Amino acid sequence: MPGIISKLWNLKTPDPLLQKTLSDGLGIHPVIAQLLINRQIVSISEAESFLSSGLASLHNPFLLTDMDQAVSRIQEAASKGEKVLIYGDYDVDGVTSSALLRRTLKRLGIQAINYIPHRMEEGYGLNVGIADFALAQGIQLIITVDCGINAFDAATAVKAAGMDLIIIDHHEPDGERIPAAVAVIDPKRLDCLYPFKKLSAVGLVAKLTQALLGHLPEEDLDLVAIGTVADVVTLRGENRIFVKLGLPWIEGTKKHGLRALLEVAKISGKKMKPYYIGFILGPRLNAAGRMDSANIALDLLLSEDMVSAIALARSLEEHNLSRQKMQLSVVDEAMAMIEDQQLKENPIIVVAKQGWHRGVLGIVASRIVEKYYRPTVVISIQDGLGTGSARSVEGFHLHQALTSCAGMLDNYGGHQRAAGLRLKPENINVFRDAINDFARHMITQTPQVPVLDIDCEIPLSSIDVDLADIIESMEPHGEGNPSPVFCSRNAIVKSVPAVFGRDTLKFWVSDGVKTISAVGFGMGSHKETVKLGTKVDLAYNITIDDWNKAPTAQLTLKDLKVSS
Repeated sequence: MPGIISKLWNLKTPDPLLQKTLSDGLGIHPVIAQLLINRQIVSISEAESFLSSGLASLHNPFLLTDMDQAVSRIQEAASKGEKVLIYGDYDVDGVTSSALLRRTLKRLGIQAINYIPHRMEEGYGLNVGIADFALAQGIQLIITVDCGINAFDAATAVKAAGMDLIIIDHHEPDGERIPAAVAVIDPKRLDCLYPFKKLSAVGLVAKLTQALLGHLPEEDLDLVAIGTVADVVTLRGENRIFVKLGLPWIEGTKKHGLRALLEVAKISGKKMKPYYIGFILGPRLNAAGRMDSANIALDLLLSEDMVSAIALARSLEEHNLSRQKMQLSVVDEAMAMIEDQQLKENPIIVVAKQGWHRGVLGIVASRIVEKYYRPTVVISIQDGLGTGSARSVEGFHLHQALTSCAGMLDNYGGHQRAAGLRLKPENINVFRDAINDFARHMITQTPQVPVLDIDCEIPLSSIDVDLADIIESMEPHGEGNPSPVFCSRNAIVKSVPAVFGRDTLKFWVSDGVKTISAVGFGMGSHKETVKLGTKVDLAYNITIDDWNKAPTAQLTLKDLKVSS
């Protein structure tokens, strides 16, 4: 059916014996025990750590390579009254990292200024020109956050200008090469033995804060949670601790900027979940850097009065609306080109056009991946240069693919699921051929379809508010700890399906014992196949419907199929 990609259901195999061991050993519901097993948490100690994470469970920050050098140099800056420049990236992780480090340095009495490069004018990363700017500002120490691991030329320029450099980054380094700096903190360094490798940049700044102050101020966990969720790193290990403890701090934040953002985004007073960060707060904070300057978002997070905070939050709202309109336009053009040029027949979709707004390329790539389930590179050609953003699918490593094409790229960086690149326009076609040649050796020739991992098959009659509350103990959900997905087969459709706003499908189903509502967001096209009396197989999250009534359990659909 047009507009519907059939998903391959991967039902996890239950392990009754281990399930009973965890359930009895921890006094938890058997469903929770199986959910833990499905996430490769198979021992009592691992499960206890996962379910009861606290700040005491954080690793020693000095296990990070170069942390001691970084702390020593920052303490020297404090004792000498030196001025520090914080150089951050323009995405949410970079902006929250910049704000957190500014607050930490202020606690140490250090005067600091922030610098975030303009996405369109300067591009990503630490640039060589920063040395002259910093000298003019009387800077003695530059600290990068969320960038710098491969900024070899810029690091050399900073050193030549007589300033010191500390790099805090979580991106992939260039093998064993490390820029010339006083300290380079990156858990992905080959010589770093830190036990948790998947921290976001703001998580690394939290570790630096922990090392500098001897503790991590809990009131700053709001910034850490926002940056961690927005950067889509795994919500396991220390990331889970930061987000689980940080979400309540967002709800009750004392920061004027966050309070204003919650108010303008109309989610003030709501129980904070990663969804609100990923789909409401994150896009607004990102919008400034996509459409103009990320300094608006940083100024908001550092705002010290509510009047200016509200004005800045409204400015972000306007930028976000502009971003949405621009994004829709580029998506439509890119989809048309993919169809007209048969680019969807390739293992990797590479689509390029003159003049596309560079600030929306990553989002456009994500939308194309959602539709075609192919790794995608979207390139904008401007001023004789092609700038691209890439997004991947499960199992395909983008950074490795780009490395295989390094000879035809001017620059590239990123990780397994997302990356950026620059190349000359005349190299786009040869790049398309090369990355597809690489992909043909990495991706099987069977049709690529999204895989839907399903935790458990359960009867509809077992679903109630109590079970929904029990499942909540697995929160926060996100990358690495997805919201649990269940399935039920041969459910009977008990009402004529209706389609509401935003293509939302709603109907009632029953297993003969219990009747329950099912809601499918963006699934209106299924209305033609789901008829009254039809038997359907459903995959879903168990959620609570409390809209203007007493809470009841409902199914939020992930997929549905007419029973065979």
